[in-house]
Amino acid sequence: MSRGNELDREAAAMRLEALAAEIGHHNRLYHDSDAPEISDADYDALIREILALEMRFPDLVRADSPNVQVGAEPTSALGKIRHAMRMMSLDNGFADADIAEFITRVRRYLALPEETVLALTAEPKIDGLSCSLRYEKGVLVQAATRGDGTTGEDVTPNVRTIGDIAQTLIGDDVPDIFEVRGEIYMAKADFAGLNARLLAEAGDPEKARQFANPRNAAAGSLRQKDASVTASRPLRFLAHGWGETSALPAETQTGVMRAIERWGLPVSELLTCVDTLDALVGHYRMIEAVRADLPFDIDGVVYKVDRLDWQQRLGSVAKSPRWAIAHKFPAERAQTTLEAIDIQVGRTGKLTPVGRLVPVTVGGVVVSNVTLHNADEIARLGVRPGDRIVVQRAGDVIPQVVENLTRDEPRDPFVYPDHCPVCGSEAVREEGEVDIRCTGGLVCAAQRFERMRHFVSRGALDIEGLGEKTIQEFLDLGWIREPADIFRLEAHRADLLGREGWKEKSVDNLLAAIEAKRRPDAARLLFGLGIRHTGVVTARDLLKRYTTLPALQDLADRIIALRDGFQRGLGEEDGRFRNRLDKAIAETIGVENVGAAVGHALADFFHEEHNRQVWQDLLEQVSPPDFVVETRASDVSGKTIVFTGKLETMSRDEAKAQAERLGAKTAGSVSAKTDLVVAGPGAGSKLKTAAGLGIAVIDEAGWAEIVKNADA
Repeated sequence: MSRGNELDREAAAMRLEALAAEIGHHNRLYHDSDAPEISDADYDALIREILALEMRFPDLVRADSPNVQVGAEPTSALGKIRHAMRMMSLDNGFADADIAEFITRVRRYLALPEETVLALTAEPKIDGLSCSLRYEKGVLVQAATRGDGTTGEDVTPNVRTIGDIAQTLIGDDVPDIFEVRGEIYMAKADFAGLNARLLAEAGDPEKARQFANPRNAAAGSLRQKDASVTASRPLRFLAHGWGETSALPAETQTGVMRAIERWGLPVSELLTCVDTLDALVGHYRMIEAVRADLPFDIDGVVYKVDRLDWQQRLGSVAKSPRWAIAHKFPAERAQTTLEAIDIQVGRTGKLTPVGRLVPVTVGGVVVSNVTLHNADEIARLGVRPGDRIVVQRAGDVIPQVVENLTRDEPRDPFVYPDHCPVCGSEAVREEGEVDIRCTGGLVCAAQRFERMRHFVSRGALDIEGLGEKTIQEFLDLGWIREPADIFRLEAHRADLLGREGWKEKSVDNLLAAIEAKRRPDAARLLFGLGIRHTGVVTARDLLKRYTTLPALQDLADRIIALRDGFQRGLGEEDGRFRNRLDKAIAETIGVENVGAAVGHALADFFHEEHNRQVWQDLLEQVSPPDFVVETRASDVSGKTIVFTGKLETMSRDEAKAQAERLGAKTAGSVSAKTDLVVAGPGAGSKLKTAAGLGIAVIDEAGWAEIVKNADA
């Protein structure tokens, strides 16, 4: 009881509960209905009263207090929450026939007579971020993103800042436990306002952060480590279902959704319940017609069986319930002009054409660039700069060109480059592939990081201390541009000691690790150069015959001369050209299991003069000994081994190299000639074949034991 003007703890707790409910009511009126009942000053007075009580009774601060919704202390990271019930995804239908089939499946599964009414709900599928809100005794205690469906991210402090989300549910029938599930989204107008605000705050348009679309803005805003950032963003929420619950307020989907709405959470105004296919499709068409005018982005309509007992009987398959389906909209389209086609070079040397467009809005997103995939796609569409094209967002996400409206206009076709626009090396397409790749390899700036990372990786030179971060640092400093530069890093020792994160011991360790690789294994060095089709096993197979790296360069020169001779004699237009050339290259190589593809790759590499320079420069820094395969007697000497499945302690190439050292041969498929199969997790049909042929099968641990015994 109160004493004078003071409140005792019990009265204070009751007053805090009443204030939280009152403020929640006014929040809903203000944010959801846009119809406030009190002035801003009166609202602020309620906030101040709660703050005063919380300062006097800090242990009574409620989870739904408005004073902990905004300006919360930043968290170090988003924690993980395991969902009590899995958050599943939905199967998709794209045509009316898909929905008719869905209804047929439901009726068949439930054995419903034709005259039995099957009612389904229909509501817009909002393009937002799925979120689960856990209420205990009506109070919001936890909020999590969907994540992988089993475990999501803890966004509880952030969700408390969203005005649409009630901190306390209202009603006498609220269950002790109830998880509301729905979508957190950003309205189109709010999205435009946020981007405008971010632009104004940045001052410099080049430095302004701009979100690509409302969904990205919502996801980025919700998943902030600092809840005050989330509070500054105009996020909203719409409920569409539920997860774990101690009780249900109704026996139908419609009834439960109306209860959720009654308890104080927003539900779509377009949620309805119908009992015929025509009515379902009619509602879909209506929503599709008003789609552009809705305040939020949607990408379809969701249908759910209304009766909950039928939902229970229908259950689910691996990833989705049998009682629900999403009827997706066709991808939105728009017309614009293709201004230019630029060629980008990826880290692996792939040349990818990118179309530069006159900016156009497609599905609420401004599209300025579009991938054209490859040379074949450009030819199929017949696109050239200046063409009028139709663009759509595939799945409402990835922009793509679907039609060229002016392909018949008389203009020269786009000429796909045959040289890399970054380094000038030849760009080639291998037989049977659609991609065109730069042959520059290590000299191409676009590929440099990936090539250097590969060169020092475990399967190649395996230089400890040269991780991705360090490689990027040295590239940015201009200290390394090609593999030979790694062996010149001693010259930068003093500069490196002056950089953040580098101490004398770490610098000495790195330089010592580099020095230890001055006499590398020749096969590892060849593999490290990243020549196409030349893995560790192929490199070893080649060097078993040619023994030195200069001898391999001579082989490449012979293949280059062979290709030139065939070109002059037959010409590529001759249908016999490729088959005869490939046969001649394979015969020139003369190594079992090494075919023409490897020969072409070696020739492409050494055909570039700057690759030759990189090669010679490297061989001035390192001196790999002649390659000799040392084998020893073991239990598998002379036997043929097949490795299948995922190996967890080593790469497949390393395992094959081990087998080779033990005097065994390896094969890619199981046959009557196979003596042993080593199977890791995920092994499939090869195990069945081995069982059928009575071939011994061991796991990776068994193989390690064989290697250990041979080394003993």
